[in-house]
Amino acid sequence: MPQNIFGSDSGPAVPGGSVAKPLIIALLALLASRYMSGGQKEATAPEMPKPPDPMPDSAQDAAPGSVLDGLGGLIDQFQKKGLGDVVDSWVNRGKNQDVAPDQVSVALGGDVVDELSRRTGLPRDQVVAELARMLPNVVDKLTPDGRLPTRQEIMRLMS
Repeated sequence: MPQNIFGSDSGPAVPGGSVAKPLIIALLALLASRYMSGGQKEATAPEMPKPPDPMPDSAQDAAPGSVLDGLGGLIDQFQKKGLGDVVDSWVNRGKNQDVAPDQVSVALGGDVVDELSRRTGLPRDQVVAELARMLPNVVDKLTPDGRLPTRQEIMRLMS
């Protein structure tokens, strides 16, 4: 069975593969929508609740462009929060640095973590713990040449 960034049924590419796929897809889709709409709103402005976005059932349901935009947004978020060295280790060749759940929470922001918790049905603590465990390997797999992939490369990685 061919292996994609999420692994196969017989051997997930990332630990906790059964949770990895929906959580990572939800994260990248959420970041892509924010990244493409010009970033996050000011924290002081109250935000009206939005209807829930449907979550893709599989990697094939996530558009390559949204995954690519979400990946760029993810890297940008980590760099802005002072974790550039950590995220650069995932993108570049060599050993991936670990990230702590509290660092993931700070990098993504509470609103993103809350939304992921809502979309996946997982408690916030589990969301950040799973992301801390999965992100180094997933970003590494999505950037095999030490750079953001093209849309065509994303399609290959996700198939």
